[in-house]
Amino acid sequence: MNTFTSIIADRLGLEAKKVENTLTLLEEGCTIPFISRYRKEKTGGLDEVMIGEISEWRDRLTELTKRKETVCKTIDEQGKMTEELKCRIDETWDAATLEDIYLPYKPKRRTRAQIAREQGLEPLSQLIMLQREQDIEGVARRFVKGDVKDVTAALKGAQDIIAETVSENEQSRRLVRGVFSREAVITSKVVPAKKEEDGAAKYADYFDLSEPLRRCPGNRLLAMRRGENEGFLRVSISIDSAEVIERLQRHYVKGSGKCAQLVSKAVEDAYKRLIEPSVENEFAAASKEKADEEAIGVFVENLRQLLLAAPLGRQRVMGVDPGIRTGCKVVCLDEQGNLLFHDVVYPFPPHGNRLAAQEKFGTIALRYDVQAIAVGNGTASRETADILRSLSQGGTKLPVYVVSEDGASVYSASKTAREEFPNEDVTVRGAVSIGRRLMDPLAELVKIDPKSIGVGQYQHDVDQTKLRKSLDTTVESCVNLVGVNVNTASVHLLTYISGLGATLAKNIVEYRRENGAFASRAQLKKVPRLGPSAFEQCAGFMRIPDARNSLDNSAVHPERYALVEQMANDCGCAVVDLIGKSERLKQIDLKQYVSGEVGLPTLTDIIHELEKPGRDPREELEEFNFDERVHEVSDLIPGMILPGIVTNITKFGAFVDIGVHQDGLVHISQLANRFVSDPTEVVKLHQHVQVRVLDIDIRRNRISLSMRD
Repeated sequence: MNTFTSIIADRLGLEAKKVENTLTLLEEGCTIPFISRYRKEKTGGLDEVMIGEISEWRDRLTELTKRKETVCKTIDEQGKMTEELKCRIDETWDAATLEDIYLPYKPKRRTRAQIAREQGLEPLSQLIMLQREQDIEGVARRFVKGDVKDVTAALKGAQDIIAETVSENEQSRRLVRGVFSREAVITSKVVPAKKEEDGAAKYADYFDLSEPLRRCPGNRLLAMRRGENEGFLRVSISIDSAEVIERLQRHYVKGSGKCAQLVSKAVEDAYKRLIEPSVENEFAAASKEKADEEAIGVFVENLRQLLLAAPLGRQRVMGVDPGIRTGCKVVCLDEQGNLLFHDVVYPFPPHGNRLAAQEKFGTIALRYDVQAIAVGNGTASRETADILRSLSQGGTKLPVYVVSEDGASVYSASKTAREEFPNEDVTVRGAVSIGRRLMDPLAELVKIDPKSIGVGQYQHDVDQTKLRKSLDTTVESCVNLVGVNVNTASVHLLTYISGLGATLAKNIVEYRRENGAFASRAQLKKVPRLGPSAFEQCAGFMRIPDARNSLDNSAVHPERYALVEQMANDCGCAVVDLIGKSERLKQIDLKQYVSGEVGLPTLTDIIHELEKPGRDPREELEEFNFDERVHEVSDLIPGMILPGIVTNITKFGAFVDIGVHQDGLVHISQLANRFVSDPTEVVKLHQHVQVRVLDIDIRRNRISLSMRD
């Protein structure tokens, strides 16, 4: 068992064998979705989250290993490496401890202590630290020469050396870190000259705020740091310095003589000038990193819920991007999402009216046999949806769904949109995106940068590399959970399939264009550069609805086709006769198919898949209507009970659209009649909820809502 395995197993509380096997699979190039779905026997059934954590720890330890190599090389070049020091570095797997060990040897700019050493004052500093000399001024006179003009300069230089020595001592820094971790307070103050400037008001809650750092929520910390970056706030992290200095002095100062006094002052200088700013920066960075992780976690969960939102499926859809002065952009799409028609309808003055628009919408819906309508949730959305709800087809009212249009404008101006619709303008492309989001949110939203989808908070303030990696991993997870139809999937959708990437995704689409629809999964092997390894990784997530082999439209991996055929033979029937036949499948004794390669977890997955092959894990779509009494914020009255849709979830609560062009906030304390530690325990994105209006602040454009009682 290697070092990484034992460290990760210990940190995550997992069996070492599970970790070791997972690391081996990752090193072999297997993706997280593939390992989670098709290698359960090796991982002991670890889910994607845990496999992802193992992967993150592997990357973290790999980086730490590289850092240790750099540290050792630097110390070696100085000729200061010892066996004891090398052993300590090798055994250290904590980044802060490693940096503490390295600090005395770390190349640094020319410090006051370095200058004093160059002046030959290090022996004097050592004598002062021993605190035995009775006449230290007399001793110091021997060092007055060259740039050292007098005894005062000699003693001051020696103190600079002592201060740096104290600041680089591991025990000193450990003591200060301990106090910071327990007692640090974060303080935010407004910059007086900026208080009345535009933009300052949004930080009013942080003009004079002070609280324990360990209790400061991530969203509040990120808000303060944003205010600091924009120049409106000054943010600091501090502790009771006097107490810490006293504790350090107790450690270093012996007695009360002149030497002890010099050491005492040097220790105070070490803390104020060197240790405190350094440790404050550490805690500022660590608290920011923690807040980033929290914000990214919320963003990731919101994105997952958005991508896995209920799809309408293959129906003919009218997509409408509402507008007042510029009119409503209308498109009609066929069952595959292809553009059939587009136009502009003017339901509102000054260019149109409701009745004429209603008639035109109806004519278009009839002509293109529309089965459902998607309306963007932007300007005039509510008013446009009210008009469209009067439309019917064959005596049945057409369902109208309000769809988030966040990011639609980003998509419409993108290279992807231009390639899809080279002859249409951005308004048409935006309406197409709205319509397609209703049909299949996942397939459409993967074309847009997740940061533009509107479900995060502080996404521009967090570590962008970590955010991008987390979001990409989430999109990959969602796409592979659902699976894709290889004959209709776009390049963007295929890019996220396990084992593919941009090049192979493009090759699949080009092969499909040149050779027609894929008839089997095996045909994927003919795609240029799609070798055995890539096929192994991707095949189980590809669906071919009309394939001759019905397993090609299931999540059963081709490597297990022979096993399913054996099951069918043992049952005296064909494979197709097992699919969807619950009673027959229940009669199969799975234990007789267990082998060194296949265990009960995989066999159980196969049976579940045969019961409902290619089943979509997403929920059914439900139509939603806002309360007819309210259209504007001014229509709201405290105490009103209204239907709403959850549009965003944060650590401090959930935002809900109640149809008044301004989302209201259900604070975490108002989500349920019990204590709630995480809003996702109670709500999920796009959930239909009932809320009560608590308060309306028209000046600040804020609506407070409750879901209690």
